[in-house]
Amino acid sequence: MEHSHTHLSDFDRYEMALSKYDVALNDDEIAAKTAQIAAKWEENNTDEAKRLLFGCIDLTTLSTTDSEESVQAFTQRVNQFDEAYPHLKNVAAICVYPNFAGTVRNILEPESVRIACVSGGFPSSQTFTEVKIAETSMALLEGADEIDIVIPVGKFLTGDYEGMCEEVQELKAVCRERTLKVILETGALQTAANIKKAAILSIYAGADFIKTSTGKQQPAATPEAAYVMCTAIKEYYEQTGTRIGFKPAGGINTVRDALVYYTLVKEILGEEWLNDRLFRIGTSRLANLLLSEIAGQETKFF
Repeated sequence: MEHSHTHLSDFDRYEMALSKYDVALNDDEIAAKTAQIAAKWEENNTDEAKRLLFGCIDLTTLSTTDSEESVQAFTQRVNQFDEAYPHLKNVAAICVYPNFAGTVRNILEPESVRIACVSGGFPSSQTFTEVKIAETSMALLEGADEIDIVIPVGKFLTGDYEGMCEEVQELKAVCRERTLKVILETGALQTAANIKKAAILSIYAGADFIKTSTGKQQPAATPEAAYVMCTAIKEYYEQTGTRIGFKPAGGINTVRDALVYYTLVKEILGEEWLNDRLFRIGTSRLANLLLSEIAGQETKFF
């Protein structure tokens, strides 16, 4: 799509991108379709599915009380995991604030575990674009492999698609080949139509993954939001042949919740998406719960 200097054609460019997708969604219809698929979760209540989910976890600590010491201890548990559970795949990533990227990088041992950082004025996305770029650059310099940012929701809701997309594009340019996960904050978007539009625009602007929520705003992840986002990813794949990843995050408190997301991904996107390259689940609580079910006894490893 060529860049133009007049505001109108920029506006048209984003409207044109959206026109290729079904964005006129009805919330009740989406809720009904989601419930139909989610009801199949018990078919996936298997050891295999739980093992896969465990290996797709972005093990997260994003607390006001995080410290050098607490993040080191958090990372050490991941280091010890391979020895304690040699038959299980470790978590996919450790997700921390950007100022702890170096702390994790210094002591993280398993090569398969990536370092993810929330960045770009997380969780509100309300700061100068220059600050977002600086924060993201510094996180990458300190050792982050992946960056999770939030779209400027205010810009999106007021129809400034150009402003929203340009910011995502600039941050993707900073990340280069490293993974950019773009958080839609679906609880603030409120309608299925808005979630679909924000998903499509984020993908067009360079997102490698789209993610539901920061976990700092209610409601966080919902199966309905996941249904809409997975459908957007599927339609984009059908049009371009490019696979975009999906990450539900926030409020995933039970193994059943996780299996519902697994089921939605499997039914809408297919088996090809059921791996840690295209599917992540953002949580810390879930790791012990999954581990307990896999091990067959209550386990508080993390």
